[in-house]
Amino acid sequence: MKDIVTEMHVPCLMQCGFYQDDSQVPYSQAGTCFSVSPEKGSGHYWTYSRENLFAISILDFVFYEDLFLEFQQPKYLSLNYYDSVSGEELHPYKRLSSGCIRVHFGCNNVYRARYHKNIPIRSTGIEITPEYYEDYLKTKYPDEYTDPRSSFLSVDGLTNFPELVFLFRQIRQFRGTGIAAKLYYEGKVAEAVSLIVEKAQQQKKTYPSKYVSKADLDSLQAVTAYIDDHFAEDIHLESLARIACMGTTKLKSTFKLVYKCTITEYIQNKRMSRAEQLLSSTDMPINQIAQLVGYHNSSRFSELFRKITGMLPNEYRRYCATLL
Repeated sequence: MKDIVTEMHVPCLMQCGFYQDDSQVPYSQAGTCFSVSPEKGSGHYWTYSRENLFAISILDFVFYEDLFLEFQQPKYLSLNYYDSVSGEELHPYKRLSSGCIRVHFGCNNVYRARYHKNIPIRSTGIEITPEYYEDYLKTKYPDEYTDPRSSFLSVDGLTNFPELVFLFRQIRQFRGTGIAAKLYYEGKVAEAVSLIVEKAQQQKKTYPSKYVSKADLDSLQAVTAYIDDHFAEDIHLESLARIACMGTTKLKSTFKLVYKCTITEYIQNKRMSRAEQLLSSTDMPINQIAQLVGYHNSSRFSELFRKITGMLPNEYRRYCATLL
């Protein structure tokens, strides 16, 4: 890849309704800023790249209609932390939620996702190319090099990685330019990789890797299909274990290994997706919406909604009203 921004970011941004906006650079002048076309939404997408090695991106925008994203992606590895988001990656399905580390591999395949309207997308991310994680690191550390991709995959979905979240916060606050920016961003990418490799080593000592058979994967698909149809009901682990033909302990561990979240978190994500639709399209009271998606306690519902989307239900509803 000659330049990650030119080859991947720009075509995707143009497709989604962004335009390069040199008059609006809310972050470091060392990067390039894109703004959302006013008829589609508001906000900015800022990115900085170092040749063909890595890119750093800061997102802060909102769309007025659901955004369906589809593009041919090259080989790359991305790492993101969302302060606010709501949507799904498609094929395979995976809910996008705030407050966790998100890792994604591109492998010359088509990426498809849907981002929900009216929910701000606020995130900080790092993307590294094969030239970085296969060539650059191997040349710089020939005697100690190990492929970092498995380490990255092991932290996908983590909600307890404060060191990495703090690093993203630092990147978001930096305003340097020139050689200061080059040194800073290069150092932060290396620091992020080192934190992830160390975290993966710690986890490996605690959670040895496991193989999931095709039969178990098929059983998990039956479980998720059942949850998708009954998420607003009281779902008991024992019932899901019978559907999967597994013991409860195996079901919990295998589910977490495959979907990078617990069964409870998966159910919560389904409930919150429906809640977003009801909050934006109806005037139902929040306590009634909480009941409809499966929560008897509206305070608990509000707490979980903020954890997943970054906004309280009434804040989300007011925000939607300002966009009408």
